[in-house]
Amino acid sequence: MGILRVHFTADDLARVTIANEPDPLWEVAFTRFRLRDPVRPLAFTPWLNRLRASPDRCARIRAGGRVLDPLTPTGPYFPDFLTPNESARGLDAGLEALLSTPRRRLRRELRLLGERHRLPGWVRPLAEGDMMALRRLAGTLHAYHEAAVAPFADLVGAAAAADRACQSGNLLRGGLAGLFDGMRPLMRWQPPVLEVGYGLDRDLVLGGRGLRLVPSYFCQRAPLSLADQELPPVLIYPIAQRHRWQPVIGSAPALTTLMGRNRSAVLQSLDRPATTTQLARAVRISLAAASRHASALREAGLVRSWRDGNAVLHLLTPLGHALLQGCSSA
Repeated sequence: MGILRVHFTADDLARVTIANEPDPLWEVAFTRFRLRDPVRPLAFTPWLNRLRASPDRCARIRAGGRVLDPLTPTGPYFPDFLTPNESARGLDAGLEALLSTPRRRLRRELRLLGERHRLPGWVRPLAEGDMMALRRLAGTLHAYHEAAVAPFADLVGAAAAADRACQSGNLLRGGLAGLFDGMRPLMRWQPPVLEVGYGLDRDLVLGGRGLRLVPSYFCQRAPLSLADQELPPVLIYPIAQRHRWQPVIGSAPALTTLMGRNRSAVLQSLDRPATTTQLARAVRISLAAASRHASALREAGLVRSWRDGNAVLHLLTPLGHALLQGCSSA
C-alpha cells in the first residue's frame, strides 16, 4: 500500500467540496472491481443477492463486463476519460462528455493502459477517436449502469445519505480537520498535506483548484483519484461499511402487529438517515404514503426529521431505537 499526498494551499482549503451522492460512472467501474474480487465483504451481500435473483440482469452485466473489463483492469491505472468530471451531474451528462473526449487524450490514455495490459483489437478504433466506437462504448456503459447500478438506488442512496450526515457532523464539529480526521484510517490530515492510503506512492498538488470528495458505495479498501494531475482534482472514497449495512425489513413480527406492516417497515428502515424518496423505494410504497408514515412516527417521538438542501432526512430517535430492540427481542 502506497501513500497519496495531497498538497493544499489556503485557497484549496476554501474550495473543498463533498458530493451529495456517488458518481454514476465511477460506480460502474467499481462494480467491475467488486465482481472480480475473490473475496467480497459482507456489506455487498444485499447487492449481490439481488443481482443473482435476476438471470436477465446477470446476462446484461456479463455482456457489459466483456467490454468494460479490458478498460478497467485491477491495478493502479485505468483511463480517466471513463470517469469525466461532468458525470457529477448525472449519467447522461457524463456520457456526453465521454463522447466529446479529444482524440489526443484517448490515444494517450489508452496507450498508457496498453503499456500495462494487453488490449483487444477493438480498442484500436477507440484510441483513434472513431465516433462509432465511442458511441458503442457509451451505449455499453449506459446499459451496464441500468443493470448493475440503477436498480439499487435504494441501497446506494440510503448509504450516501448516512455518509453525508456523518461527514456534515464532522465538518460542523471540527472544520476540515474534523472532516478529514473522521475519515481515518482512510486518510490522515498532516497540515498542509492530506495523506491518503493508496495503491502507489504519488503526490497531487492542488495549486488553488480545491478538491472534490465523492462518496462511493462500491469503492472498497482505499480511495482513488484521477491519474492525470491536470484534470479537476477529485478523491473518491469508500462509504464506511456501517453505512452500507441494510436492516432486514419485517424481522420484528411484534412491531408489525403493533403498527402495521408498512409503518413498521418504515421505522426499521430508519436505523440510518434516509430521505422520504429513499423510504418509499426501500419499503415499496408511494412517496405520499412514506411521508405520512414518517410524519406519524415523528409525532410519536420515534423519528426525527431535518432538511438537507431540497430533501428531508429522517432518522430514529433513542425512543425509536428502544422500541425496535424491544420488539425484536419479543
